[in-house]
Amino acid sequence: MRILLVEDDVYLAETWAEALSDQRYVVDVVHDGEAGWHQANALDYDLLVLDVMLPELDGISLCNRLRSHGYNQPILMLTACDTISSEINGLDVGADDYVVKPVDLQKLFARIRALLRRGSVTLSPILEWGDLRLNPSTYEVTYGRTPIHLTPKEYAILELLLRNGRRVLSRSVMIEHVWSLESPPEEHVVKVHIRGVRQKLKAAGASEDLIETVHSMGYRLHQPDCQTDPAKC
Repeated sequence: MRILLVEDDVYLAETWAEALSDQRYVVDVVHDGEAGWHQANALDYDLLVLDVMLPELDGISLCNRLRSHGYNQPILMLTACDTISSEINGLDVGADDYVVKPVDLQKLFARIRALLRRGSVTLSPILEWGDLRLNPSTYEVTYGRTPIHLTPKEYAILELLLRNGRRVLSRSVMIEHVWSLESPPEEHVVKVHIRGVRQKLKAAGASEDLIETVHSMGYRLHQPDCQTDPAKC
């Protein structure tokens, strides 16, 4: 899941971005409303987190502009103003939820999870490919009955592959979806993480080619045996 955080307090933005990254979200950060407007239109985000008091364009106006232009993704507003009128203003222009600063991180995480669930009702709660299962709600990955413990980046790569099945994903596409814009790695780093996922899948009993390399193009999941798993063929 990719989140855009629009917060002008650089220290707070870095703190929240780091905390959200630890929760396995990909987080992009901008520090004013106009930058938030352009960023929201440049990339597909699963959730926007907007501070109310922003330079260039305040959060209320940004939310209103996004909604008036047909933006449908969930929007969470943050504010230091603990007043009913402030909350009403945010909700009236189209915000889905409202959190008052100082923010309790566990409460923020819970609100974000709730909004993402609401925005993802059409997605299957469990991603499966043969005996491989990934639960996006609990971050649990298993092969058969064997749990697989992945790093956050390994998990994000495997989830991306599962959501795309036989579609070939290039290294650059993986970087775009898995890493934040502020810290994209070199493409060889993707190869290192793919190797790590393959090793852990193999240790759990999966075949070595469950993740295929398509020469000069990228990666995809290997076609399951049609006789044992006809639903995937």
